[in-house]
This record gives sequence, structure tokens and C-alpha cells, in this order.
Amino acid sequence: MIENHYKQVLETALLCSPEPLSINELSRLYGDEVTPENIITWLHELQGDWSQKGMELVHIATGWRFQSRLSMREYLDRMTVEKPPKYSRAVMETLAIIAYRQPVTRGEIEEIRGVTVSSQIIRQLEDRHSIEVIGHKDSIGRPALYATTKQFLDDMSIPNLQSLPSLEDGVVVDQIAQQVINFEQTLMDESAMDNAMEEEEQNLSTEHESSKNEEVQHSELEEKKPNND
Repeated sequence: MIENHYKQVLETALLCSPEPLSINELSRLYGDEVTPENIITWLHELQGDWSQKGMELVHIATGWRFQSRLSMREYLDRMTVEKPPKYSRAVMETLAIIAYRQPVTRGEIEEIRGVTVSSQIIRQLEDRHSIEVIGHKDSIGRPALYATTKQFLDDMSIPNLQSLPSLEDGVVVDQIAQQVINFEQTLMDESAMDNAMEEEEQNLSTEHESSKNEEVQHSELEEKKPNND
């Protein structure tokens, strides 16, 4: 009984929090009454409890949070008047190179892309808190080294860089960019496929039931026909 209460406390805290919560932050809910292992167990149980609902509990870079499932996005977007700004192809290519090749300098990004990277592109990514300077390369001019941020991971709904789609050696820049551009779309497609499969199963079940009813009706009509023999 007490464990169910503790799990309910955990669920309430996550639902009410505007930001992801780490295990350390969640531990403050209980003082010394429970261990981090207990909390992790309850988190996994909550994931199962919400597996068939429109919200899901996910583990991202900065902690745990509830968020709407991708299959709900098309409906929720109808309630949002202002659409979030979209990245241009050049911005996405730059972000993709940083994500997969970090830490990387601006010159190295330009060498991979084959074109100059404008200051506006770098500034846009920094303003969105997708990238940051983590140091300077020990070479002439000591150019800045860029890397992605935890905000980038949170935006992608992944806990770490290892969760990005894997790349094979020799992948060209536009393919790298496409991996990042289509990452969420792939998840949405998988969700749509699941929904389509469920709908197809329902249709097959309906067709089977309809066919069965027709057979019964046909049999009843045969029985009602007068026997001329």
C-alpha cells in the first residue's frame, strides 16, 4: 500500500513539473525513506501504466518528463496558433554535422559542407540553445569548438548522443542532415503504422463478422424455401 502511495507521489510530481526531473530531484520527495533504485523501479512501472494513453513518460538528457505521444501531435497542433520556427536546410546541415562530428570548429563544418557557414546560422543555433562553445582548438587562431547541448537532446526526446540514428562511414553531409531532419518524422511514421495496423485488424474483424452474418442469413433463407419434392 505504501509503495502505491509513493508511486502516486512520483507520478503527481512529474505531471505537475514544468521541467524534466532528475533522480536526485525526485529523491527529495521522500527524504531518506526510499532509495534511487526504488524510484527507478516506479518510473518503469509508470511507463507501463501509461503505455496505452496519449501521454508517455520518457527519459531524456535532463531527467524524466511526461509528454504527449507523437501520434497526438497532428491534433494538438490545431490548438496552437503560432507555429514554432522551422530550420532552413543550411541550418539543419550545420546542426547535423555538429551533432555527429562534435566537437567541431566552424572551419571544419565549412570543409564538410563545402560552403561558408554564415554567422547568422551559428547565432540562430545558439539562440535556440541547440549548440554551445565548449572550448577552443589548439591551432592557429584558436577557433571555437562547437557541440550540442542538453537542450538539443531534450528537443529530440533522447537521453544521450548514442541514441541518435547510427551512421555508416562515408555518409555525405546531406544524408547526415536528413537523419536529424527525419528523426522525429520516423517516430511519427512508426506510430501511424501502428495505428494503421490496428485499424486494419479492426476492418478484418468487421469483414469476418459481416461474412459470418451473411452465411447465417443465407442458411435461414434456404430453410424457409418451400420443398417441392
